[in-house]
Amino acid sequence: MLTSRLSAPIVALAAPLLLYGGALVSQYGFGLSPCEMCYWQRWPHQAAILLALLALILRGNDRAMRALTLLAVIAIAVSGAIGVCHAGVEYRFWEGLTTCATGGGGPVSLDAIMNAPLIRCDTAQWTLRGISLAGFNAIFSLGAAALALTLLRRRTTSAA
Repeated sequence: MLTSRLSAPIVALAAPLLLYGGALVSQYGFGLSPCEMCYWQRWPHQAAILLALLALILRGNDRAMRALTLLAVIAIAVSGAIGVCHAGVEYRFWEGLTTCATGGGGPVSLDAIMNAPLIRCDTAQWTLRGISLAGFNAIFSLGAAALALTLLRRRTTSAA
C-alpha cells in the first residue's frame, strides 16, 4: 500500500518542518532570540528535512528511500538529544557551556557587537506549564523519531 510505504518518510519530513518552522516563527514572529544551543537544535532538523525530501524523491528505489529516511530519523533524534541537554541546562540539572551566549548574528561591526543582546543558554525565554522550547523540541523530536522508526520497522516486517 502506497500510504504505509511513504508514512515513515512523510513523518520524517513533517516533524522537522514543523519544529524548525516553529523555531523560526518564535524568532521572527514573536521576537525570541535563539541562543547558541537553540541553533544547534536547528541544524539536525535542516539535515532531516533534506534527507526526508530526498527519500520522497527517490521513493521508486525502496532501499534508498529507507536508508535516507533512517538518516533523517537519526538527525531528528539528534536534535531531540540536544534539546534534552539544553533543557537540562535551563532547568539547572547540569551546567552548560561557559561561553554559551550569542548576539543573534548580523553585521560584524564593533557597534553591532556591543549593542547585540546577550542570549544565555541557561535561561528559558518562554515556557508553557514549565516546559521550555528546548524541552518541547526534545519531546516532539524524540517522539517523532520513535514514530518514524516504528513505521519504518513496520514496513520491514510486513514486507518479509
